[in-house]
Amino acid sequence: MAQRPPILLIDAPSLYFRAYFGIPESAARAEDGTPVNAVRGFLDMLATLIRGRGADRMVCALDYDWRPAWRVDLLPSYKAHRVAPQGGEVVPDTLSPQVPMILEVLEAVGITAVGATGYEADDVLGTLSVTQPGPVEVVSGDRDLFQLVDDARPVRLLYVGRGVAKLDDCDDAAVRARYGVPADRYADFAALRGDPSDGLPGVPGVGEKTAARLIERYGSIAGILAALDDSDSSFAPGLRTKLAAARDYLGVAPTVVRVALDVPLPELPTALPSAPVDPDRLLDLAGRWNLAGSTRRLVDALAAGGDA
Repeated sequence: MAQRPPILLIDAPSLYFRAYFGIPESAARAEDGTPVNAVRGFLDMLATLIRGRGADRMVCALDYDWRPAWRVDLLPSYKAHRVAPQGGEVVPDTLSPQVPMILEVLEAVGITAVGATGYEADDVLGTLSVTQPGPVEVVSGDRDLFQLVDDARPVRLLYVGRGVAKLDDCDDAAVRARYGVPADRYADFAALRGDPSDGLPGVPGVGEKTAARLIERYGSIAGILAALDDSDSSFAPGLRTKLAAARDYLGVAPTVVRVALDVPLPELPTALPSAPVDPDRLLDLAGRWNLAGSTRRLVDALAAGGDA
């Protein structure tokens, strides 16, 4: 029996930030001069994904809280460098107004977008990845989401580090080949290695290769901490000292890095429509924001049923 088409779980912030920086503002403006580069690029990405992946279901995950208090309470440095002087996240002035535009277009088309108070888009994606019928394909440029890969369900990460047209389609073997750890150990590996883009210091002196070796040997950060307490355990010279000095960090970092899988979400319509649910509104939005080409490509992709 043929496998069911996948559900595409879209990391919306990851894609619209990528679209914003990938298309010059001068190349995509509404008639009044308003930049629409993020909107146009985001819609084109969705069209490419729908056609390329043969998907018949989709949900776009949103950041309702890009820096949740429960993560900051555990690790105050978490994304601290991205806090704007007046509070909130540092976002380009010409990107912020485009996010509501994206949501309006998605609503008119009939593609579900959802977030949750107190959680990041990653957490919404994680919860959907374990609650939606598979196969599941998570689309993001965020390395943290490698931890969601699960061959058994199956859940794959379509990593857009090189763009949507050059997806890295990652299963567990791909994660192992890239980082030397299985996907279900990626969060502990990332906590050890650190990630400056998220304000995760990692363990000073422990890079990717050392982190991978530690995970391979001890299984997890909990296993590493237990070994530190065992005088008979052996570590490379100086490594025990480095890990012991980072004990407090290692005690909280895995919880910060792990994606939540239990976000309270409502029942969601996930089926992709074959035509816009509100074509008149979509036509109005396309005209107002000079999005005729992008909306047409998205509508054509939906009408084709995901066929290439």
